[in-house]
Amino acid sequence: MLYKRSNSKFYWSRFTAPDGQRVQQSTQTVDKKLAQEFEDRLKGEGWRVHKLGDKPRYFWKQAVVQWFRESTHKSTLATDKLYLNFADRYLGELYLDQIDRKLLEQIIADKLATGVQPGTVNRMMEVIRAILNKCVREWEWLDRAPFVRMLKEPKRRIRWIIPEQAEALCSALPGHLEAMCRFSLATGLRESNVTGLEWSQVDLERRVAWIHADQSKSGRAMGIPLNNEAVVVLRKQSGKHKRYVFTYFGKRIAKANTRAFRKGLTQVGIENFRWHDLRHTWASWHVQNGTPIHVLQELGGWSDIRMVQRYAHLAPEHLACYAGNISGLKGVNGTLLATPGNTIS
Repeated sequence: MLYKRSNSKFYWSRFTAPDGQRVQQSTQTVDKKLAQEFEDRLKGEGWRVHKLGDKPRYFWKQAVVQWFRESTHKSTLATDKLYLNFADRYLGELYLDQIDRKLLEQIIADKLATGVQPGTVNRMMEVIRAILNKCVREWEWLDRAPFVRMLKEPKRRIRWIIPEQAEALCSALPGHLEAMCRFSLATGLRESNVTGLEWSQVDLERRVAWIHADQSKSGRAMGIPLNNEAVVVLRKQSGKHKRYVFTYFGKRIAKANTRAFRKGLTQVGIENFRWHDLRHTWASWHVQNGTPIHVLQELGGWSDIRMVQRYAHLAPEHLACYAGNISGLKGVNGTLLATPGNTIS
């Protein structure tokens, strides 16, 4: 039967399919004749699937529900929901096989028009692509997924500060933030891992802490060796709370990148700096002090070595022995290619 909802201008279709499944679907039209054609087509497709064995068609919304069921472990689930809410206005009432590249390009254009950066658009399209690929490769709901284009993202320099700046920043912060800031600079842990750290994850005698797999961005459990600075911070926190390491007036801290943190940055004259840049600072200090890239990858819990290679340019000293390989080479006339009197501008 066709009916209208109070919150929708379109006709809706409701009926029971031959397999007993209840179907309730917007026809996406205000024309009753077209709405009836839409309903008849739905009923016909259901009959062919049930009686003739045709492959059933699935809606985008069904795919989203299935994807959420299988993605409860994702640390970015809340952000993914926001992306999918935006996409729902374009894909929410469509069959999977109705989604094409033209429609996906419209989603990209409209999301960019909201003023966000290309990286934000790419993160949204990555979620859409992941769902479509699951429909093809795992659930077999779709024969072929449309191409999902990614925008070119500008390469940003790594933002880090020197030890003197870090000390000034820590001293300018209120006590609870100072403790977390010093601990972050000593361990390189992400904000959520610091704010959510529990005493059950710390062993001061062995000087180690650990992050469980469901707390890690890479999905892998991490062992964190604690250096002297980290141990000092933890000992000062001991006894303040039964469960959580870092608290504020007896309550767990939800966020560290707060107004108080930004006020501290302004006070000491540090610009263009976020809480996550403490992790970049920690990694940059490691590389500059000789920590090999593969070791840094393990310390920071990165699953992809390319993420760590962003810091490699900060320590080119290991290439010095190779730079000298061409010293003393002569040109065709017998003169040295580079001498004090033959400099290259």
